[in-house]
Amino acid sequence: MKTIKVNVVTPDGPVHESDVEMVIAKAESGELGILAGHIPMVAPLKIGAVQLKKDKTSEYIAVNGGILEVRPDQVTVLAQSAETAGKIDYDRALRAKERAEKRLYEQKNEHVDFHRAELALKRAMNRISIVEKKY
Repeated sequence: MKTIKVNVVTPDGPVHESDVEMVIAKAESGELGILAGHIPMVAPLKIGAVQLKKDKTSEYIAVNGGILEVRPDQVTVLAQSAETAGKIDYDRALRAKERAEKRLYEQKNEHVDFHRAELALKRAMNRISIVEKKY
C-alpha cells in the first residue's frame, strides 16, 4: 500500500514525523480517514487521538485541538499541543482528570469556569486513553 508523509507540529516544535499508510483523526465535522492521494483539504481538529496506521500496527498521538492540512502526498497536523504515548506522564494525567472532575462536581461554586474544567477533563481523558492503547 502507498504511504503518505505525516508531520505533527506544535508551537514548541515538531512532535512526530513518519510515513504511514493511513491517518485517522477526529475533526469538528467527524472522523476522517486519509490515504495517499487524498484530495487537498483543511479541517479543524477536536481534542482526540490521531491514529497512524502502517503495516497492520497503529501509533496514537494525543492532540489537543488544532488544524489538519491534507495534501495528496502529505498530512500536517498543526496542534496546540500533542504528545506521543511514550511522552505522556500517566500518573499526572490521572491527577489532572481527578482535578477536572472535582471542579465539574463543584460547579455550583460561582468561581468555577465550567467550560475550562470540561476542556481540562477532555484533555486528561484523551491522554489517558492514548497511554492505555499503547499496552
